[in-house]
Amino acid sequence: MIDLHYAPTPNGWKVSIMLEELGLPYTVIPVDIRAGDQFKPEFLAISPNNRIPAIVDHAPADGGAPFPVFETGAILIYLADKTGRFLPSELRARSRVIQWVMWQMAGLGPMMGQHGHFALYAAEKIPYAIQRYRDEVARLFHVLDVQLGKTGAYVAGDDYTIADIACFPWMMTHKAQGFTLDDYPNIKRWYAVLRARPKLQAGLAIGKFVKEPFNDETRHVMFGARAKEMRGRS
Repeated sequence: MIDLHYAPTPNGWKVSIMLEELGLPYTVIPVDIRAGDQFKPEFLAISPNNRIPAIVDHAPADGGAPFPVFETGAILIYLADKTGRFLPSELRARSRVIQWVMWQMAGLGPMMGQHGHFALYAAEKIPYAIQRYRDEVARLFHVLDVQLGKTGAYVAGDDYTIADIACFPWMMTHKAQGFTLDDYPNIKRWYAVLRARPKLQAGLAIGKFVKEPFNDETRHVMFGARAKEMRGRS
């Protein structure tokens, strides 16, 4: 059994999709990031960077004690290695998949996250910041579109892998962030193929628990002084 410490965000969806695709038994443990659950000592014990998601594997392959894993790229690789699925074993194919997972972790996710923050959530709208991150997201979309034009199928080649699972949830935010996939025909084709996967849809449906509206208090918890105070007490 795997414990999934989770909130329904793009990063959370990566792991819920992966678990559904694998068919592994798991228990969802909600983390209310708008209330500050991510700063609680019990969560920090398994995710020291105070970010969701994180997992605890109660049946690791080495037969030892329950094993916690944080950071979505590391979780996806861990689960792929545990099951032998969605990550090739052959050296070059494996490396290509991991390269694109790292590309998502270092580029697509953070840049879309920053654009979303400044364009949608920040109390003060800063035109330079919005445009800076919008331009970078557009550049990254172009990189992915070119790559998908080369492979003709999935992000890292002919097969569906953790590279696709890593990228898709962030691409789901494109419309909310004011982008259109009409500008990126290869991404649009890939996006439609993945969106139709039943297990992916099941992963997206996980954890649709009630959330408080985003307001000044939740902004204060997630981005402001209260977050700093909680970090200081942890």
